[in-house]
Amino acid sequence: MTTETVEKGAADSTSWDEVPLICVRDLHAWYGESHVLHGLDFDVHKGEVVTLLGRNGAGKSTCLKCMMGLLEERTGSILFRDHELIKAQPYTIAHLGLGYCPEERGIYASLTAEENLMLPPKVQAGGMSVEQIYETFPNLKERRKSQGTKLSGGEQQMLAIARILRSGAQTLLLDEPTEGLAPVIVRQIRDLLQRLKGQGYTILLVEQNFHFASKIADRHYIVEDGTIATMIPNAELDQHMDTLREHLAV
Repeated sequence: MTTETVEKGAADSTSWDEVPLICVRDLHAWYGESHVLHGLDFDVHKGEVVTLLGRNGAGKSTCLKCMMGLLEERTGSILFRDHELIKAQPYTIAHLGLGYCPEERGIYASLTAEENLMLPPKVQAGGMSVEQIYETFPNLKERRKSQGTKLSGGEQQMLAIARILRSGAQTLLLDEPTEGLAPVIVRQIRDLLQRLKGQGYTILLVEQNFHFASKIADRHYIVEDGTIATMIPNAELDQHMDTLREHLAV
């Protein structure tokens, strides 16, 4: 599918007039000599939950790393709130209010859960207080004195998301937040993301769990071989199950 087709599909299925909060155009990325992204084009509007779906190795996580300035070999354009990020440093990007939760979560073993929570600086006003975070994540309050890596997988994921919420970032990039988690924890994370969406947060979500993504997202971009294969509005999923099976084997 061409870029023009993808963008026309996005325009036809929405009624937004405003400029997208995130606008990615012709994004290419390399790991050494390996060319991973081959011209990604997609938009995310303020208040949306948008997913990047695709098989392992499709380039989804690489896209988030490019957006956060964590991959030097990248070209194209990444606009966030009208700021060009393609040459920006990670600390500059973070201070624009873009929060990133990596797949590996980044929990420090030498710090307690509460020390991990307090580690990142606040980048904008309006972040959750520690008290609000403990109300949202009761498990973290109970385990606040435990070493970070002694938390369960689900508690570590909650901690990784909580750090972003304390920082004040209102736009979240979440990389495989449900991977390896028990169904009850997956439901808790789903409920949390739905609440955050209701509070006006914007979320770009990398997922392989299509059934999880379909409960919370507005739109889905299918990534295949480093390009956008198609965009499917969540309301039209039933009409495009054959396409999903083709690209995701769901």
